[in-house]
Amino acid sequence: MRSIIEWPGMRSEYCWLPPQDEPTVTRPHQLGISFSAHRAQEWESGGRAVRADIPAGAAFVTGEEAITWGGVSTPTEALEIYPDPALVRRHAGGAVQVEGAHCVRDGVLFGMATLVKRAHVVGGGLTDIEASTLAHRLVAHMLRNHARSAAVPRARAVGVLDRRTVERVTDYVDADLAGPITLDRMADVAALSPYHFARAFKATTGLAPHRFVTARRLEAAKAALLTSKASVVDVAHSVGFANVSHFRRLFRREFGVAPGELRR
Repeated sequence: MRSIIEWPGMRSEYCWLPPQDEPTVTRPHQLGISFSAHRAQEWESGGRAVRADIPAGAAFVTGEEAITWGGVSTPTEALEIYPDPALVRRHAGGAVQVEGAHCVRDGVLFGMATLVKRAHVVGGGLTDIEASTLAHRLVAHMLRNHARSAAVPRARAVGVLDRRTVERVTDYVDADLAGPITLDRMADVAALSPYHFARAFKATTGLAPHRFVTARRLEAAKAALLTSKASVVDVAHSVGFANVSHFRRLFRREFGVAPGELRR
């Protein structure tokens, strides 16, 4: 499955592909998420060859250099977002170079990519103004974290969280997906009141805290279904869903198929 959507301020390309021997290319000037895990994956960029494990949810940012991927032995699910160059220049105040980052953890990009991916998988999704707002947030995040130019302002925008805070919260969520996760505890990790944390977290990632936790749980469930023989019930419980019927409904809403159908 391949899908391309032109949004105000960005272009997104989603794929879910079977294993393949032929190399593929991720073009320059994109931000993407690998929603699938790969062991000992090979890729090359800027004359440097790499062989490493890619965890599900890993982020890849390309600057001037493309990424050439070797053959993939397991199914690939990935989303690539290409911001409008004019929007990037407007935010940067002129030309800017972006530093590539491969196989990094980025909870902010994960949250934004989750919103865009759902539009590809189940249809509908973002309105024009929502997509435009998300594109602006994405470009601002890219410039704060990956711009080479010293002229690009690195100050955190008012009302949003810095990347390290989001990563602390993500670590907390991922460490105990099966246990109770509360807004109060997430806010404590960020050193904010629950009210201010909830507003700032959504402004930063595009997802409300409860939607972010649900997305992490569903992605973990999907990986478990594809890589283990555990029953749907056991997988649901392992990622914090006591109500299996509710888990099935959320899973179908997010991925377009029921948990059991995904394996088939």
